[in-house]
Amino acid sequence: MPTATAPSDLTGQLLIAMPGMGDPRFAGSVVFLCAHSPEGAMGLIVNRAIPEITLAEMFDQLGVEGDCVPDLPVCFGGPVETGRGFVLHRASYKGRGGDDGDGTMRIDNRFAMTATLDILEEIANGRGPREALLALGYAGWGPQQLEAEIALNGWLTCDASPTVVLGRTMDGKWEAALASMGIDPLVLSSEAGRA
Repeated sequence: MPTATAPSDLTGQLLIAMPGMGDPRFAGSVVFLCAHSPEGAMGLIVNRAIPEITLAEMFDQLGVEGDCVPDLPVCFGGPVETGRGFVLHRASYKGRGGDDGDGTMRIDNRFAMTATLDILEEIANGRGPREALLALGYAGWGPQQLEAEIALNGWLTCDASPTVVLGRTMDGKWEAALASMGIDPLVLSSEAGRA
């Protein structure tokens, strides 16, 4: 009997934590995969706000000056390097130089990620991306680790909708990601099925 395997490249896709997720750090999470290859994977949790810090407080801590403090969420991006910040945004946004510039990684034709202070300065001065999400930390997997978690029914994968990924409201993203697949959360089981 053939076994199901994960697609070879999940870059730009969403991971949706299944109800039986064994790691409490990822319970109920939606992760946008920024990179996926045979060497491993890196992603950002996009549905878990950090209530203890606002964007204005972060600007103050980093010495970022400007008169614009948009209502962008600050998310817990994952348990790895939680002091490091990432801005996930539409790929159409071009930085100061008019191109992707240093520190910006184009993920696909819809999304890019920037990890430099320049983008925060652009945001603080009203020139940053209109749709963005700021994350502290990231989720990382070693070679074949994510594939094993998917095979053990830890994650579902689906296309990433900019509305779900970059939406400012965290509540309901998990349900919206499932709904994009036609799945009602009430019918999910924490037990892996075997035929």
